[in-house]
Amino acid sequence: MIIGIGIDLVECGRFLDWSAFKKQRIFTKKELEYADNDNANSERHLANFWAAREACLKALGTGFGDDIAFSDVSVVHNDLGKPEILIAGGAKAVLKDLAGGDAKIHLSITDQDDYCAAMVVIESK
Repeated sequence: MIIGIGIDLVECGRFLDWSAFKKQRIFTKKELEYADNDNANSERHLANFWAAREACLKALGTGFGDDIAFSDVSVVHNDLGKPEILIAGGAKAVLKDLAGGDAKIHLSITDQDDYCAAMVVIESK
């Protein structure tokens, strides 16, 4: 059963002016390493990760705040390169309340020209 759907659209250029400190505060070490491995598209990757996080939080029905930190939602890639959402902390607690602790998070990311978009569907098992 679907228990949440979220979508987000981000302008890629918004991440060009972010300082290294701000990026380190918001993105995980793995996300920054992934983005840095493709220097020409580093900001595009960060925009994709940001859109994925926002879409996930919308699917959860919440946002970043006192109970959910930036590091509670992150993007990793499996062995085939498919992006996946990892959740921890406050986000994991919200998911447990919604799905009783047994859920699958589906993520799709796309980008074109100056924009990146992500969609998340949360399915209870």
